[in-house]
Amino acid sequence: MFKLSKKVTAAAAIAVVLAGIGGISWYQSAYADQQTATPGSTDDPIVTKSYVDQKLAEIQGGGTATAPAASSKLEVVNVPIGKKLMVDAGGEVIVRNGKALAYSTDANGLSDVTDGIDLTSGKAIATNHLILFPRAGRGIEPDPKQKYGLTVLVRGNYSLQ
Repeated sequence: MFKLSKKVTAAAAIAVVLAGIGGISWYQSAYADQQTATPGSTDDPIVTKSYVDQKLAEIQGGGTATAPAASSKLEVVNVPIGKKLMVDAGGEVIVRNGKALAYSTDANGLSDVTDGIDLTSGKAIATNHLILFPRAGRGIEPDPKQKYGLTVLVRGNYSLQ
């Protein structure tokens, strides 16, 4: 009789485990079928193509969906020997022709985005490198050892001094 009791206990334990597994499986499948939001509701709104286009334009344009400012285009500028090209904060320059030197009124310099280095005042600027001007009071000048000036592409406000 004692052996029968062990068999019954083992069968009951197996039945309880199987029932638990079946209950968990049923609960998970029922939960997976549940919809969290109805399309078109406040939780899952339907948007129009024009709304999506407007938001994409704002993200890509860095603000509103208006036309970019006129200073966002590149302008070809010739810098003669003895002059400095001073660029406002946020401006960009690419030296296309000639040997250029960095100019800065303080200890900090220009950002050479192509090489990922800081160019302090007096350092040579490689041609075809994108140079970023983080603050006003900085610029570039032709190397005095050369005969001719510079040809550069400028984006942003600048002045020749």
